[in-house]
Amino acid sequence: MKLLPYPPTSDNCVIAFWSLLLLTSINLKCFAESVTSLENEMDRLALLAFKDQISADPPNLALSSWNNSFHFCMWSGVTCSKRHPQRVKALSLANQNLVGYLSPHIGNLSFLKYINLSYNSFQGQIPQEIGHLRRLRILDLSSNTFNGEIPKNMSSCLQLEAISFYRNKLVGKIPSDVGSLSKLYWLNLRKNMLAGHIPSSLGNLSSFIYLDLSWNGLDGSIPRELGRLVNVQYLVIGNNNHSGDIPSSIYNLSSIRSIGFQENRLDGSLPSELGLLFPNLEQLHIGLNRFTGRIPLSLGNASRLAVLDFSSNFFNGPMPMNLGRLKDLRDLNVENNQLASENDEELTFITSLTNCSSLQFLALDRNLFQGKLPNSIANLSTKLTGIWLGGNQVFGAIPSGIENLSNLILLDFGANLLKGTIPIHLTKLKSLQVLSVSGNELSGQIPASLGNLTQLYHLGLDGNDLQGSIPRSLGECQLLQYLYLDYNNLNGTIPEPVVNNLSLLKLQLGMNHLIGSLPLDIGKAENLIRLDISNNRLSGKIPGTIDTCVKLEVLYMEGNLFQGSIPPSLSALKALQVLDLSRNNLTGHIPGDLAQLPNLKYLNLSFNNLEGEVPQHGSIFQNSSAISITGNLKLCGGVPKLQLPKCPKHDFKKQERRFSWRVIIIVVVAVILIAFLLLCFLAMRSKKLREKLASTSSMGMRFLQVTYGELFKATNGFSSANLIGVGGYGSVQGNY
Repeated sequence: MKLLPYPPTSDNCVIAFWSLLLLTSINLKCFAESVTSLENEMDRLALLAFKDQISADPPNLALSSWNNSFHFCMWSGVTCSKRHPQRVKALSLANQNLVGYLSPHIGNLSFLKYINLSYNSFQGQIPQEIGHLRRLRILDLSSNTFNGEIPKNMSSCLQLEAISFYRNKLVGKIPSDVGSLSKLYWLNLRKNMLAGHIPSSLGNLSSFIYLDLSWNGLDGSIPRELGRLVNVQYLVIGNNNHSGDIPSSIYNLSSIRSIGFQENRLDGSLPSELGLLFPNLEQLHIGLNRFTGRIPLSLGNASRLAVLDFSSNFFNGPMPMNLGRLKDLRDLNVENNQLASENDEELTFITSLTNCSSLQFLALDRNLFQGKLPNSIANLSTKLTGIWLGGNQVFGAIPSGIENLSNLILLDFGANLLKGTIPIHLTKLKSLQVLSVSGNELSGQIPASLGNLTQLYHLGLDGNDLQGSIPRSLGECQLLQYLYLDYNNLNGTIPEPVVNNLSLLKLQLGMNHLIGSLPLDIGKAENLIRLDISNNRLSGKIPGTIDTCVKLEVLYMEGNLFQGSIPPSLSALKALQVLDLSRNNLTGHIPGDLAQLPNLKYLNLSFNNLEGEVPQHGSIFQNSSAISITGNLKLCGGVPKLQLPKCPKHDFKKQERRFSWRVIIIVVVAVILIAFLLLCFLAMRSKKLREKLASTSSMGMRFLQVTYGELFKATNGFSSANLIGVGGYGSVQGNY
């Protein structure tokens, strides 16, 4: 039966239309599913390509789940989108100890919004394919070893909000196109090797909150366009090579909380109204520049200030007295300027700082402050951990109440005019690690109780007028690395517990009146780098145990009474650069092994009683300007520039002939002597033998004078009447 077609009715057209539409939708759905499947596969392959570039994954095995047993959305560190299922939205593998390269295939993860690979060991260049990620918002590659330049096409990532390349090895310039990323509010390029100027285009980023370009090689002036960053709170460009002054436009940034311009070559002065212009300021770092003028008095109005760093500039005048208003002030550093006291009687501004209850760090050293050290220093914040006041003209005594600062870790009053004694109460500062009162006019004895400061690693008492002996108790400071007692009037011997400290790096006892010998225990100070015992009255031999101080670089022993020879064991000190044994009573030859010291740059053996030939081999003995041997009248030879007399020439052939004749003479004399002794022995033996034979011969002759007939007749024919006795083997006859 033949089938007829549908009649062309309106209902049939509708049915045909919907049939066609249904078929089309099914095809579109299949096509969409096919495309989605293809895109999903692209993401999976991109992740596997990422994994292929990882050469090490210790110790957590962060990528151990990246296999076919799990869907890639379940892989560790991978997050997929909810709006676009099975598309990778985030890749977060921070601090996983990953080692390798960043695969260019990461550019195929087109839905990526977040990348965090910080604190790993990625190397190589940042792939240009990063610029394909149009949805990317956050890119954090901090603390890796990426090198090369910043990708120039990152300007295509228009959604970028935060970039952090902190602590890598990036070079080149900062791309000016970064200024086109209108949504960018965070840029951290700290600690790289970038060069060139700061792009003025960064001033276009009105949404900027955080900008850190410090610790690079950037130069040029600070762009005035940065004054348009009205929302910026952290502006840090320190530790570069910027020059010029601070543009006036910067002072319009009233929202700023932290300024970091330290360690550049900036100059000029600060506006007097600085504290009013920056009412929200919390940190101001402008140290290590060339600023001049006075520290603005208005800073006392910036009530949120916690950190003030004006160090190493040319600021002058007095310290602002109203800094005591800053209740949150934590760190105050004005060291190495030209600041002076307001009057010559007392450092009154220190008294004003007693209101700063949060103060932890106070550095006033290397200025022109003069006056009496006020007792109010003992009333500073108990949170204080460090006080630097050295290098001024402060006089008076060290206040006894300073032990109230119980959290002090560092106390430096060096290079002033302080008098009196070292307060015993300092030993109550149990956390003290650094104590320096060097270069003052302190007297009295070193308190034995300093040995109770068991956390101490630096003790500087040099350059005073201290007397008495070195306390043995200092040997209890087992963490002590630097001990400076030189340039005093100390006497007595060097205590063994002080020198046998394994932690000691530098020990300076020179310019005192110490006696006795250098303890043998010096060999236990195996980490010693510098030893200065010069200009004392030490005697005895140089201990051979010093050869275990193999890290020793500087050894000053001059101006003592050491005697004996120079120990050859000094040649074991391969790190030695300076050796001074002058002005002692040393004798003998100069050890030729000293020429084997590869780093020796200065050798002084002058004014001893050394003799013999000066070695000529080795760089130290060939450099006449690096060696001093004056005052040793019996030395000879050496390089011509030393201008010493030539050593006597020895005729070795003649010596050999003399030696041969001597040997022959000795042998002949020995043979004659032995022969003579042998003859004497034989003669004596022969004499004794003759005497014995003579005695035996005379007895025989007496017996032979009696004949048998006479004997027979005398015994009456051997009659028994004449029998004397009977033995075991015969009888004896007699005739009376």
